[in-house]
Amino acid sequence: GPAGARTGGTWGSTLSCQELAAISGVGFSPVGQVFGAAVYAAGSASTSTCPGALASAGAGPPAPGAQGGFGPLVEAMYQARRTAVDRMRAECAALGGHGVVGVRLSSGTFSFGGLEITAIGTAVRGAGAAGLPVPFTAAVSGQGFARLIKAGWVPAGLALGLAIGARHDDLATSRQARPWSGNAEIAGWTELVNQVRQDARRRLEQDVRRLGAEGLATADMRMGVRVRDCPAAVGRHDHVVEVTLIGTAITSFRMGADRPAAPALPIMRLDPRRPPRVWAR
Repeated sequence: GPAGARTGGTWGSTLSCQELAAISGVGFSPVGQVFGAAVYAAGSASTSTCPGALASAGAGPPAPGAQGGFGPLVEAMYQARRTAVDRMRAECAALGGHGVVGVRLSSGTFSFGGLEITAIGTAVRGAGAAGLPVPFTAAVSGQGFARLIKAGWVPAGLALGLAIGARHDDLATSRQARPWSGNAEIAGWTELVNQVRQDARRRLEQDVRRLGAEGLATADMRMGVRVRDCPAAVGRHDHVVEVTLIGTAITSFRMGADRPAAPALPIMRLDPRRPPRVWAR
């Protein structure tokens, strides 16, 4: 259970000393550690069809038959993550917090083959501020959160971009992947990786707009690649790529006429070794 605010005023935190000092410097204080989890029976992609040259799911309606069985799996992965985050947010609200900082999402395989998602972070509260109907969630560190506030940005919530794609290893890719083929690009695999990343990025942008935000801070990209036996061609293989993007949707303090009518989608770099910048698409 969460090590939240207890009788006597004690609280738990996942933040370091430097992070606690940073959030205190912008008027926030921790109220407790919060946690959420969800286990979904999300199996692997369909094993009854071959993906062909390229099949990807995650960025919206694909061409007929192009998902290759990945669509239901992607949606289950989204729902599991949102459920875990919602439960973490509910714990924050119960503690009287305004939001959760330093959110970490992790996933694993449950004992019976299900997908387990956990979300953990530190609930914080702004001094003298009124309560929020829905607490915000931010995947940035305490220092990153402080930099956002000082720069005039506030978190709107976690944004996710998920996509899974597969490509059948045909004669061309098999020939290019041979050890004696030399140091040359394997065009089919390049196409697969680029397509899945683009699909995940488009889904991430959709999530930012769903949250009513203007941009995204410190997106984290995780990519996994595996090989499976092709379900439709004995002795042949498919390459499967899974991309997960996690970031913090942000919006500025500007309201009304001061806000741009059609804002771009900026990405803010919070690396302390480089000066803060906002990039627009």
